[in-house]
Amino acid sequence: MLEKSKYLAAEFIGLPRLVSDSAAELKNLRSLTGSGLLSALSVILNQFTIFFSQVLRVSFTFLPIALSGMLYGPVLTGSLGAVVDILKYFTRNDGGAFFPGFTISEFIVGFLYGLFLYRKRVTLPRVFMARLTVTVVNNLFLTPLWLSMLYGDAFVALVAARIVKNIIMLPIETALLYVILKQVSALRLPSRNYSA
Repeated sequence: MLEKSKYLAAEFIGLPRLVSDSAAELKNLRSLTGSGLLSALSVILNQFTIFFSQVLRVSFTFLPIALSGMLYGPVLTGSLGAVVDILKYFTRNDGGAFFPGFTISEFIVGFLYGLFLYRKRVTLPRVFMARLTVTVVNNLFLTPLWLSMLYGDAFVALVAARIVKNIIMLPIETALLYVILKQVSALRLPSRNYSA
């Protein structure tokens, strides 16, 4: 228990430097190019989104965003998430109006992936915690909040409709994410510093 507490304290204390290092990625041409490619991949994956209803869908656009979080950190990936949200609106608009709340959500999702994965060793518990945090914050809180504001539906009803889908998808998405991140981390550049 003491080891876990020390580990969590070290992670928390290291957050300002992690964010600072990630902000430096905004000045790196290689990082900007890589994040641009991942943005394009996310927009392409969005074309294969499966819609069950106007408020319930399955998408794999999180994969390039999480990968960007691992490679470029929370600041660049949060920005990437916001840009990708706007691009996805223009490339696959299902008739709905643009709503900036979803853009804020995508920034937060990218930022969270960066916090969990940037310069960290890829482990199944870490990937699970990253995906679980994104699921709870974005899928079960922010998205239903925005949808209730947009459509006037009850927040609780929207959350209830999403719980089953997210419980089913969490292990599937975690496994997919873990496999992809593990493969990419095996190819990582020697100049990157990774920690436990």
